[in-house]
Amino acid sequence: MEKYVSILRNLREDNDLTQQQIADVLGTSQTMIARYERGANELPIRHLIILCKFYNISADDILDTHPKKK
Repeated sequence: MEKYVSILRNLREDNDLTQQQIADVLGTSQTMIARYERGANELPIRHLIILCKFYNISADDILDTHPKKK
């Protein structure tokens, strides 16, 4: 299971976005985005919800919690 912090960074980079652009979407600072991506701070649920809507993905995609196939 990939840590969600690397998933956050990869999503941002794959979409050619800066930490500042994501900070603007979340209404927070670039420093806080850097802290989320380093794992220094946990991502609040309200930010998880906004990111899911922004990227048009499910929380499972960010948290890497897809059900295991049998």
